[in-house]
Amino acid sequence: MTQVSHGTGEQSGVARFFKQLFTRNLSAKFAATPMVVTVLVVFVGCTAWTIWYSFTGSRLLPNNTFVGLDQYERLFATSRWNISVRNLFVFGILSLTFTLVIGFVLAVLMDQKIRFESVFRTIMLYPFALSFIVTGLVWQWIMNPTLGLQGTMRNLGWESFRFDWIAQSDMVIYALLIAGLWQGTGFVMVLMLAGLRGIDEEIWKAARVDGIPAWRTYLFIVLPMMRGVLVTAVVIVGSGIVRLYDLVVALTKGGPGIASEVPAKYVYDYMFTAGNIGQGLAASTMMLLTVMIIIIPWAYLEFGGRGKK
Repeated sequence: MTQVSHGTGEQSGVARFFKQLFTRNLSAKFAATPMVVTVLVVFVGCTAWTIWYSFTGSRLLPNNTFVGLDQYERLFATSRWNISVRNLFVFGILSLTFTLVIGFVLAVLMDQKIRFESVFRTIMLYPFALSFIVTGLVWQWIMNPTLGLQGTMRNLGWESFRFDWIAQSDMVIYALLIAGLWQGTGFVMVLMLAGLRGIDEEIWKAARVDGIPAWRTYLFIVLPMMRGVLVTAVVIVGSGIVRLYDLVVALTKGGPGIASEVPAKYVYDYMFTAGNIGQGLAASTMMLLTVMIIIIPWAYLEFGGRGKK
């Protein structure tokens, strides 16, 4: 009799738990329903659709002809895709490194309470307000061998001056890097400056009392305290690197030849120009997989490790 009542008590406890789970904060759950449905349908659903059709022989229109890993084998056997991945890797490492370093250095200089700080801050942030298409067209003109900086300097008498990187296969990726840094560095500078201005003044006073040089204070005391700002900057810059497309189209169109191809342009060209949906979706799935390989370990270290402490 006791066992029956004990079991009944457990069942009622479980039922009470689920009742509270589904009835608590009903208004909040109701308000979040559209967002949840959007995430499930648009993000999860479209991701599943992309992965499935990457295993099919879809050409101009989607079809359900399963071909296994054929699209992926063809993908990695294509020199254009391999060059695209290499370019993105080189551009990504250099862009992330230089954007963070230059942005932090500029923020430190701005943090010295210089005159006309707001004017300089606006000038540095202005390129970020432009689209990558505009940025690409501006730098395409600057690097034009005939009309740009090279032509101007040679007309002034410096005949040996050369700045035609968009016409050189081995230098074109660095031309993209310069244009990307010009646009994105100002935004990172503003983020870093906001983080610096949030540091308690007592930290600076204690460092001065201890006789610590300013550069050591910035590097070994202040910078570790700006971890949240650094993570935000890395996520924003990293997402822009993965999505790199319009800057390439505007500045180099993937040339010369295929020297400046990137994965996003490969996906677009195969899906909308070459009429090969299966190949384009296989490439986009590999891009998604690469992002997940980076994000999942970072998310685990960032959030999973805290719960164990």
